[in-house]
Order: sequence, then C-alpha cells, then structure tokens
Amino acid sequence: MPFGQLVIGPPGSGKTTYCNGVQQFLNALGRKTIVVNLDPANDSMPYECAVNVEDLITLNDAMDAYQLGPNGGMVYCVEYLEKNMEWLLLKLKPYADDGYYFIFDCPGQVELYTHNQSIKTVVRRLEKLDYRLACVHLVDSSYCTEASRFISVLLLSLTTMIMLEMPHVNVLSKIDLLEQMGQLDFSLEYYTSVMDLDYLLFHLNEREPSERFGQLNKIICDLIEDYSLVGFSTLCITDKHSVANLIKEVDKANGYIFGALSEGNESILMSANSTDLLSEARDAQMRYEAMRGSSSSANGRPSGAGNAPLDSLLNGMSIVEHFHKDL
Repeated sequence: MPFGQLVIGPPGSGKTTYCNGVQQFLNALGRKTIVVNLDPANDSMPYECAVNVEDLITLNDAMDAYQLGPNGGMVYCVEYLEKNMEWLLLKLKPYADDGYYFIFDCPGQVELYTHNQSIKTVVRRLEKLDYRLACVHLVDSSYCTEASRFISVLLLSLTTMIMLEMPHVNVLSKIDLLEQMGQLDFSLEYYTSVMDLDYLLFHLNEREPSERFGQLNKIICDLIEDYSLVGFSTLCITDKHSVANLIKEVDKANGYIFGALSEGNESILMSANSTDLLSEARDAQMRYEAMRGSSSSANGRPSGAGNAPLDSLLNGMSIVEHFHKDL
C-alpha cells in the first residue's frame, strides 16, 4: 500500500520549500520518495518532480482559453484534474507498485480546501486504491504574533480539517524566523497546543473594544474550543531535528509507522508515542529565541536565522527511522 502526504497551505507558507527539503531528507534516510506537483501555477520547482499536473493543464492555459482570473483559473484546473483522474492514476501507478512514498505539492488557494470539493474527491479516489495519506497543513508562524491573525489561522485549519476529512497535521512553519516578526503575547507552547482561548480573547477585545465585536470574538473562540481539533507542530525546514520530529507525526497520522507492525515488533508501537509536542514547542522556543540576542550579519538579520541552505539539513545526519536514538 502506498503512503504519502498531501501538502497544503496558504501562499507563502513554504509548501514548495517543504516538499524539496522533505524529499531530500527521506531519500537520505533510504525511503524512496517522489514529489507529485498538483499546482498548475507552480512554474519554479526546486525539487525533482516525478509527476506534474502541468503536463495535463496549466493555469495560463485555463485563463487564456476561458478568460478567467487567477482564482477562477485555479478552480477550473483542479476541477479538470478531478475529471481526468485516470491520467493521474496512470502516472502514479509505476511508483505505487515500486513502493515509493508520495509527497503531493498542492495549490495554495485556500478556497480549494474550504469550499470546493475537487481536492477532496481526488483524495477519496486515491484512498479507494489503498493510498494511505495524511494532510500536512502549513501556516506561517508569523500569524502567532497577532491575536486576530492567529484566530483566522485556527478557523482556516478547522474548516480544512472538517472539509477534507482525512488525517491532519497542522504545522507552524518558518519557526526560526518567528522572533524577527514580533513579540509573542504568550509562550509558543500556548499556540501549538491551542490552550484556553479566553486569554487570546482579551487581546482581541483590547484591539476592538466594541461590544458587538466582543460577542462575535467570544462565539468564534467557543466554536474552535468546542471542536477541540486544532493543534500545531513546529517546523524549521533547515533543522534536521525539527524535520525529523514532524516526519514522526506525519508517519503516525498516515499509518506509515505501523506499516511493519507485527507480533514481537513492539519497538515501532513504542516509538509511535515517543514525540512530545509540548516539549518540542518548548525546545523550539528556547533554540530560536536565542537568535534574538545573536550577533547580526551584514544585512542586519540574526546570523543563522533562516538563511542556511537546505543542503545543511543533511550534514552529519545519522537517523534511524522510528527508533529511540538521539539525532
């Protein structure tokens, strides 16, 4: 059975960079991995693309043929892919038969995951063929620096989870740049675990003191807490520790970690519970907060903050998948 992940998120959240980094990371571990580009507007791919939807249709073709804008053209392209699923399945079959792990790089238009059914239909077709997929939803960690922006991310993540109805891992990306974007009102742990939103409600009402907005803010916070579904992992794509922790979460979500589970192989089951997200958040905040006091580089940015090449992700890497070993 093929395993993989569906990588989604708003524009600028780092999806393409994530796909490139994770493909390098997993291939270096010996896990055969390919990237499938499902974004018809992705004209600059840093990774090696095994299957490309642009061989079927491009955004420019749709816009020119039907006089559509970028948003309408993107919706048309995804619906066209839905109608031509046999083309996609035929392209994927040789890799599925050969045991490859799939990374699907998806469009960034959020309406495709909150209102339109086409991506959901594509996923359902793959699941019927026994593809075991998890959704990796990337959002920029800078949204944590403002209460209203963070609430919008929570609503987007919750709506996407309900719409797609598949295993889901929400991720705060670019966590190493967080301290450059503003001071957090609370610890990073508060944002990753989505704790009591009444504290966040105070900051929302402080910004918009209107009673009417206050009641609306409370209803929104109550809605998110009532579902109790949203939580976040953290990611710095150039940090192998951060990537490895996230991969563990994704592997638990899509079942990859249990793929070889059999009697007497309890080590896999034990490692499924080895990642502590709260400890991960505390560790991430300690490591990246220290960058605030580091010496500045020539361009005024903290040294080592977000400018390391992806190749450094693999330097000195010695990781055994899903076993208790220090990275």
